Amino acid sequence: MIILITGASHVGKTALSQRLLEKLHFPYLSIDHLKMGLIRSGNTTLTPEDDDELTGYLWPIVREMIKTAIENRQNMIVEGCYVPYGWRKDFSEEYLTDIRFVCLAMTDAYIDANFGAIREHRSDVESRLYEFDLEAACVKEDNRKFIEGFRAAGETVTLIDVDYGQTMREVADGMQELAAASAQE
Repeated sequence: MIILITGASHVGKTALSQRLLEKLHFPYLSIDHLKMGLIRSGNTTLTPEDDDELTGYLWPIVREMIKTAIENRQNMIVEGCYVPYGWRKDFSEEYLTDIRFVCLAMTDAYIDANFGAIREHRSDVESRLYEFDLEAACVKEDNRKFIEGFRAAGETVTLIDVDYGQTMREVADGMQELAAASAQE
């Protein structure tokens, strides 16, 4: 089973992935780690700020890694914001049956009520070498982009609206149940 987690920056993708790694003991691929490896090694002239271009550059690699894992009946958590809205078109039905998709996004109301905490916790799991002054308007815009884009593509978006911790527990518990059911097949 592949758990594909995407969403806006600072929404908790990496924290959720870490929680799932600890519960399920699945290997974990951070698309951000792949991005930085390619950038630091000089294999691309793209920079961490080139989000749209990075999606087009990284997704074909990640897509084929997912296919290889499925073909080898291996479990994996894949996490990052560089997942295109129409990602499903890149997989046949035989692959899609083994992929569980999660898109996380925060509502404007949640961001307004919790922006201090979002800012404070933005590097809880990973250090960010490229820190910038986080602004609520940018966080809202990024989240809206993910909500609108993935919903337009027919995907379900898990909205963090009131209780961040509860939402993350529910997603993690749901993935754990799916993994248990998948293991019994």
